[in-house]
Amino acid sequence: MKVEIFSFCDFAQENGGKLTVVGTFDTIISRKFPCIHQQLSVVIRLRFDLWEFYNHTFRIETHDLDGNINLDPITGNVDVHEGGNATAVSHLVFTISNLHFEKSGILNFILFIDDKEVMSIPLYVRKG
Repeated sequence: MKVEIFSFCDFAQENGGKLTVVGTFDTIISRKFPCIHQQLSVVIRLRFDLWEFYNHTFRIETHDLDGNINLDPITGNVDVHEGGNATAVSHLVFTISNLHFEKSGILNFILFIDDKEVMSIPLYVRKG
């Protein structure tokens, strides 16, 4: 399994196997704290090889630099089916509304597939 895309964006949707991603970013800038970011999407594109065509579990956790969990984990299943190719693609798209930040810092989003950590990305929150 390979992670081809793992990003934050303004908008994402999956429609008929096509993935639309608009406005990728990794930094939120706020004039004051605490602050609320109205909405962001997390988009993931996974590519599975032939021998990986079965049901997989996934989990996304968020941790700050102190190791504290900031959001409830996002969990689910990805059922990978043969589509006539040697590989198959699955898209995961999540929208998070009213994300609250007490102060500037870094929030790491960590992706687990079948309880194994496969990738993480940082979301930087700065005063500006």
